[in-house]
Amino acid sequence: MTATVSGKYYEELVPGQVYHHAITRTVTETDNLLFSALTYNAQPLHLDDEFCKTTPYGKRLVNSIFTLGLVVGVGVGDLTLGTTLGNLGFGEITFPKPVFIGDTLRAETEITDRRESRKNPNTGIVHFETRGFNQRDEMVVKVARVGLMMKRPAAPRDATT
Repeated sequence: MTATVSGKYYEELVPGQVYHHAITRTVTETDNLLFSALTYNAQPLHLDDEFCKTTPYGKRLVNSIFTLGLVVGVGVGDLTLGTTLGNLGFGEITFPKPVFIGDTLRAETEITDRRESRKNPNTGIVHFETRGFNQRDEMVVKVARVGLMMKRPAAPRDATT
C-alpha cells in the first residue's frame, strides 16, 4: 500500500511563498475541555468560569497549546502530508491575542528559509512560519518551526535505454 502524498517536496518549498490554508475551525468548549484534560492541564483559566470572571478577560481562555496544534495541523495537508520526516524544532512562539470558545481560526504558513541536508542527500531542511488569525483577522498565534523534508524521488529509469 502506498501512502497518500499531498504535501510539497523540498524543491517545491521556496522561501517567500505563503500558503493560505483552506481549513478553518470554530473552537468549541469540548475542544478546550478535552485537550486540557488529555494534557493534564488543570489551569482554571481554561476550565473555571467563576475564576475567569475575576481575570482581565472575564471568560475562559482556550488552551494555547491547542491553538498552536490547530494552526500547525491545518497546514499538514497543504505542506507536509507524506513528504516530511518530522519536525526538527519549534522556535519562537507568541500568542498576541487570546482565543476564546466560539472563535473561528484560520492559518497561513510562509516558507522563510531552506537548505539541503548535509547528512542525507535525499532531504532538505525547511523553515516555516505559521500564523493563526481569529474571525476578526487578529493574529492569535505565530510560530517558527523547522522540518526535515523529503526531496522529490528521482524518476525511474527506463530499462530499455
